[in-house]
Amino acid sequence: MSESCGNNCGPEETAQEFDFTEHLNEHSSVKKVIGVVSGKGGVGKSLVTSLLAVAMTQRGYKTAIMDADITGSSIPKMFGLSQRARSNQLGIYPVTTKTGIEVMSMNLLLKEDTDPVIWRGPLIAGVVKQFWTDVIWDDIDYMFIDMPPGTGDVPLTVFQSIAVDGIVVVTSPQELVSMIVEKAVNMADMMEIPVLGLVENMAYFRCPDNGKDYALFGDSHIEEIAGKHHLDLLARLPVDPRIARASDAGEIEDLENDWFAKAADLLEESEEEKTMVRIAVASEGDKITGHFGHCRNFNLFDTEGGKIVKFESVDNPGHKPGFLPKFLHEQGVNIIISGGIGGAAVDLFCENGIDVISGAQGDARAAVEAYLAGTLVSSGSVCRDHQHEGECGD
Repeated sequence: MSESCGNNCGPEETAQEFDFTEHLNEHSSVKKVIGVVSGKGGVGKSLVTSLLAVAMTQRGYKTAIMDADITGSSIPKMFGLSQRARSNQLGIYPVTTKTGIEVMSMNLLLKEDTDPVIWRGPLIAGVVKQFWTDVIWDDIDYMFIDMPPGTGDVPLTVFQSIAVDGIVVVTSPQELVSMIVEKAVNMADMMEIPVLGLVENMAYFRCPDNGKDYALFGDSHIEEIAGKHHLDLLARLPVDPRIARASDAGEIEDLENDWFAKAADLLEESEEEKTMVRIAVASEGDKITGHFGHCRNFNLFDTEGGKIVKFESVDNPGHKPGFLPKFLHEQGVNIIISGGIGGAAVDLFCENGIDVISGAQGDARAAVEAYLAGTLVSSGSVCRDHQHEGECGD
């Protein structure tokens, strides 16, 4: 068995065969997920994660922190969180900081935050997935994931299981920094996740007497490394006693600084970029079909910035069970609009990352325009006619 797999199962084939994606809790909403990573420990990932969340909160966004460093949790202490997370039949509720940042960390589940977590990798990775599937995140604009160092179980689990929009790589000014950055960048490339930029921690010390900057840990090479990998240098954090005091006192939200202004600008720019959305309307010519499985064609509308920019129509390729959701996913469809549609079909579309708007009627283009204007919402209508059950479940 192992010999056969070793000969025949390459990385690309294995990645296509197995889908490790975990679905967000049905009561949650998270728009953007940013991972904070490093090739080694002790460089300040938790600090950078905290300050990024604070910076985006100060700009009016709803932010959250998932502390994926299960055995070395430090996020709750930085925010002065001592209460424990509560739960009910719906899921686990994160603890909220004084400025509204939602936090989930292993330390918020332990009886005492000094209790050690002595677990093996698979169990730790399973908890991280539960932080995504079982925790109820309330309408989050930006979630920042504080990951443990290296390229082991937890970073791999996060990248495979959660739809990460980008990562920030944290370094320090040492000779090893080039290797650290390269490892993180290579892993991101392999997992097809964009690297948003670099943050150099402990970059310099600014003398309060003469205002000069001193490189306590040697000359920085971060700019040439950023250039080598075509990455943005998002921030250079100083060695500043105020950071240590604020972290120890749980007052990181009160620390006045502008270190992450550039990073916040970059995140806002990506938020404002026009996103192409492809909408498929199950149709009979130009009209929306009453039964999804009976549709003659799919009218495909490419939309950008809330406007239709391109249109084409493709014939329904057939009614083989489970085929249409995969077919439309391969066409790049993000949203399907239909009249009645079977519950099984809705589930399959969701599994393929396609949102379903059901109960629509009338002209296909008009329905898309209504959706873009925010006036078309799903009625929850599904096909109930038993004679069409097999087809509607396509």
